[in-house]
Amino acid sequence: MEKKYYTYILLIEGGSFYCGYTDDVEKRFQSHIEGKGAKYTRAHRPIKVVYKKEFNTKSDAMKEEYRIKQLSHNEKLKLINEN
Repeated sequence: MEKKYYTYILLIEGGSFYCGYTDDVEKRFQSHIEGKGAKYTRAHRPIKVVYKKEFNTKSDAMKEEYRIKQLSHNEKLKLINEN
């Protein structure tokens, strides 16, 4: 079976978002909850996964992560609400 990669967005306590990529969204979310994820999510508590998109390559997932990180908060909200 071919490995899949995902770009995901977490809702953070206080209403901000965190975007990342992984090959296992649930496992990565658990890492964030346990304080073993990104520096940002160690300081700002993640609440839930609000967006994920599947890709066939790590490169494509990373490109989408970069694209999303360039979006404004309102543009991210629109992306989440459309999916």
